[in-house]
Amino acid sequence: MRLVMTEPVERMDRPYARRWWALLVLCLSLLIIVMANTALTVAAPDMTQDLGLSSADLQWVIDGYTVPYAALMLLLGAIGDKYSRRGALVLGLVVFGGGAVSGSFADSATTVIAARAVMGVGAALIMPATLSLLAATFPRAERAKAIVLWTATAGLAIAAGPLVAGALLQHHGWASTFLINVPVAAVALVGALVLVPPSKAGHQDRIDHVGGLLSVVWIGALVYMIIEGPHFGWGVSAITAAVVAVVGLTGFVLWELRHPRPVLDVRRFAHRRFAGANLAVALFFLAVFGAFYYLTQHLQFVLGYDALDTGLRMLPLAGAVFVGSALTGLLTPRLGMRVTVTAGMVGGTTALALLTRIDAASSYGDLVAPLIVLGLAIGLALSPCTDAIMGAFPESQLGVGGAVNDTSLELGGSLGIAILGSLLATSYGDRLADATAGGKLPAKTLATAQDSVGAGYQVAQGIGDRAHQLAARAAQTTDPQQAAQLKAQAGQLASGARQMAEAVSSSFAGAVAHTSLVGAVILGVGTVLVAILLPSGKAAAHEDEVETAEAAETAGSAAGAESAGSAPLSPVS
Repeated sequence: MRLVMTEPVERMDRPYARRWWALLVLCLSLLIIVMANTALTVAAPDMTQDLGLSSADLQWVIDGYTVPYAALMLLLGAIGDKYSRRGALVLGLVVFGGGAVSGSFADSATTVIAARAVMGVGAALIMPATLSLLAATFPRAERAKAIVLWTATAGLAIAAGPLVAGALLQHHGWASTFLINVPVAAVALVGALVLVPPSKAGHQDRIDHVGGLLSVVWIGALVYMIIEGPHFGWGVSAITAAVVAVVGLTGFVLWELRHPRPVLDVRRFAHRRFAGANLAVALFFLAVFGAFYYLTQHLQFVLGYDALDTGLRMLPLAGAVFVGSALTGLLTPRLGMRVTVTAGMVGGTTALALLTRIDAASSYGDLVAPLIVLGLAIGLALSPCTDAIMGAFPESQLGVGGAVNDTSLELGGSLGIAILGSLLATSYGDRLADATAGGKLPAKTLATAQDSVGAGYQVAQGIGDRAHQLAARAAQTTDPQQAAQLKAQAGQLASGARQMAEAVSSSFAGAVAHTSLVGAVILGVGTVLVAILLPSGKAAAHEDEVETAEAAETAGSAAGAESAGSAPLSPVS
């Protein structure tokens, strides 16, 4: 048996025998790039303290990964289709691992942001490659089942990131959350060479470089605007990014409509199933990433769990994702994707609606039901959407199909953190101002407490520390009158510290409930739109016929272009 798999999947006359082992490698690759974001939410406090990060620095440590990740996927997916999908995966794992190593040695905000950006480039290579290799390796009859496992892995990674990071932070510094990616990437790299067959498009059309570069410009500018505007204000940079995004998107659409071999045929969005599936993915991850953003803070700051305990308490979400994925594997072939996707989105809306009951007296038990419902919803809805998106592309454009699915996911997640995160911050700040109105809290101290829930508890702790200092002085003084005054002041400060902590807790819990309500409304309206867009019955069958005919036409024109041109190159790994 050969150590390195060299036979291209396109040359096999029967399904690849070790395809399920190959899927394990693809899921492992997916796992680390999703965990790279979710693990950071738990490691952020230690990193902030060690590197002295400002709130702006920390935001870009998180989002420095997102911008190149989202912006480059479409172009890199097309390049992988043309040259080598497995090559893109292997290169992505090397780049991702290199960024993780450099991030572990970072000693400043600039270096850690740069390392995260390198990891984002690696992720942009890996993510579409995993889906395109899955679709190329599995026969159509098994593809839906394989995609169910792929999406279940993504759901597991969302919950597993905080758990792994929390376990590492028990005995190691934040750098360990970077380094843990290296051995996993190495195992995935070896597995890719040994178990994953090479694959690429069966023809060698020229890549639409102009369309690809325009996609980088408009998606990158859009993500930058989404991050910059809500968090740092709508200044010159955010407005400039918005203008660039609009102009770039307009140029991209016009160019793709006129180009004979576009990097993405935007006419596909006229198909109801394709448009509805992409909208569902974007809206779902808007809700999931937004909720994850504030639930981890609520668990850590309001309920007082450490990093490991926070990760453990997200496990019901992961378990429910697997149950939901198993259900959709059974139900979608019988009921159709419209039913399961709509049911999943209704479940996601219900989960957010349940979170509107959260208040300062709520315990972890009040979060279990929403987490389980959200996990079931993810499992039900996402794999049918991914299968529909991938099914809209011919075999020669599977990398582009994977990139479209993943770009919708990433744009939705970015919007969720930006919109719901900004709303959370505003609601928390306003509620805290109301809760402390009439007190003697200085305006500067209040502004500090309004910056974040963590800062609010630090202010309360600072007041409590001052109370302990005065009480210690009272115990040491020999003047009874002065001791009495100091004790009285210490008592007032101790009471103020408790009141401040209670105000922070109630304000943040109220902000979580308010933000969840808005999220539920957004997802609920989106559910109606998706239900209208997704075809059913005869309409779905008609779209199947149209997509099949278009895929055959694309393959036929590609074959004609190939035969009219130079002799084809032999497939490479």
